[in-house]
Amino acid sequence: MPYAARVSHLSLPVLLVLLLGLVGAGPAHGADRPAVEVSEAQAGTGGSVTVTGSGWRPRALLTLLICGQAEPSRGVTGGTNSCANADGRAVTTDSEGRFRRELPVVEPPVPCPCVVHVETVTGADAEADTALQVAGHAVEPLPADRAGGRLTLLADTRLRGAGGLLTWFGSPPTRTLVVTVGNVGTSPVKDPVFQVGTSHGVFAPQWQDQRWRGTIRPGGKTRIELPVELAGGAHGDYTVSLKYGGKVLAEHPWGVGRPWGVTLFWALVLLVVPAALFRAGLAVVDHVRPRHPGHAARRPRRPRLPATVPGPSPTPGPSPTPGPSPPPRPATRPWFTPDADPSGPTKT
Repeated sequence: MPYAARVSHLSLPVLLVLLLGLVGAGPAHGADRPAVEVSEAQAGTGGSVTVTGSGWRPRALLTLLICGQAEPSRGVTGGTNSCANADGRAVTTDSEGRFRRELPVVEPPVPCPCVVHVETVTGADAEADTALQVAGHAVEPLPADRAGGRLTLLADTRLRGAGGLLTWFGSPPTRTLVVTVGNVGTSPVKDPVFQVGTSHGVFAPQWQDQRWRGTIRPGGKTRIELPVELAGGAHGDYTVSLKYGGKVLAEHPWGVGRPWGVTLFWALVLLVVPAALFRAGLAVVDHVRPRHPGHAARRPRRPRLPATVPGPSPTPGPSPTPGPSPPPRPATRPWFTPDADPSGPTKT
């Protein structure tokens, strides 16, 4: 048999085997996608439903919420603000990516249609929804999807800005999230509403709606700048996430330094305040302490005598004859006069 004929005969079985393998591999990929189901399609408030899921990452932490104004095909149109966040539950998947959890049925803050929304807390973002009718809760039609376009990330995200002196003393850290997105849809996107979230550690992001003013034409791209702000005194490793249309477009890490100015302030307070209180206490004790009598008494002052006391001036007389100079006379005392001096000259 020619070589070409042998190749053609061998190729047919090989192609059949490959085709069967591809057909068998199709459902396996579909089963790996995150899926969620509820035990009952309708339930009233005060009751509970059993939520089961499969196709999730092994050992992943998930949150389960009942959200209004949502459909499985469109997701939660109003974000997590449309969900009953206070009554949600958390669950961790097993080694095969499955879970089972009881979820209390409560009324979401917005009208139905409602879904049970399941989303990952850490790691790569993944989410899934399943319909749930909350008995007795108001139902309103979903708002029309006027965007008509689809936005996708075209460039790496970055955070612009730096901390200052006020941040060093505990002021809220602020940055600007800069991303480049493109419209891959067939209609323009006008004034899109993004969701900016910040997460710390294993906690779920806290989303905040921010509207960007402008229009993105089909096939066009633009740079989006959105402010990001943390709470005062925040420090550590944070993650900034950007979501649009229920899908996470970008994530960026943010390392926030410790506000050492606050630590320095409290250290000074702990040193200065006790010293001031100690000095004030000493002043009070010195003011109220009783005085001893001997301390208040003062010694009497001793009178001081003058060095010389002036006496009466002598009367003028005849000039004496020249002779030897008399010896010096002692200083005159108050009780002694020149007339009573026996050693003086005798008057004739």
